[in-house]
Amino acid sequence: MIRNTGWRTALCLAVGLLGLCGCNEKKDSTPLEGKVDQTVPPVSEATTQKPAETESSPPIPAKPKAPTQVRLETSMGDILIQLNEEMAPVTTANFLRYVKEGFYENTIFHRVIPKFMIQGGGFAVGMVEKNTHPAIINESSNGLKNLRGTVAMARTPDPNSATSQFFINHVDNPGLNHGGPYGGYAVFGKVVSGMDVVDAIAQVPTRTVGMHQNVPVEPVILRSAAVIK
Repeated sequence: MIRNTGWRTALCLAVGLLGLCGCNEKKDSTPLEGKVDQTVPPVSEATTQKPAETESSPPIPAKPKAPTQVRLETSMGDILIQLNEEMAPVTTANFLRYVKEGFYENTIFHRVIPKFMIQGGGFAVGMVEKNTHPAIINESSNGLKNLRGTVAMARTPDPNSATSQFFINHVDNPGLNHGGPYGGYAVFGKVVSGMDVVDAIAQVPTRTVGMHQNVPVEPVILRSAAVIK
């Protein structure tokens, strides 16, 4: 009996030891089994977190805005001007307002002086003055210069009196820049095509009509002005 008990006791102890080793082995093989959830963010964070590849991707730069261009169709050819909305926001917005309203249709270049400028945008054929919107502020301090081919606003001696009339510089006119003797004339664009048309207009014969000097003998008509972008 003692031998049988001892044998059985030994066998039970051996089986017990094997069982503990198995438990320990299983526990060691998955040491984080009971802690896996601690390595995962809460659901609210996991669902709002961006994928790793999105976070590491560089932002896509915004496409630069193309400059606005306006085609002036005249009786002597087309002139394409490009506006500088960044440097002259008030002036360009004012000019585009008149363009989109069709204000410039069948107006004339009523003042033409070679080696200086050609001016239009305020009179219909027959020197009939058109009604305008209120005057705007003078943006001549924007850094843009009155160089050949640039487009600027015409005005009275009051710097803040520009409405619809504009001019195209036939040559460089530094005296019209900000800080010059005339208080500065606001440049808001430039001719990008059709400078040959400007040159041709600047050479037409002129005369005096009433109080207006340098009026073309044969009207140079601005048939239309339209945004092409």
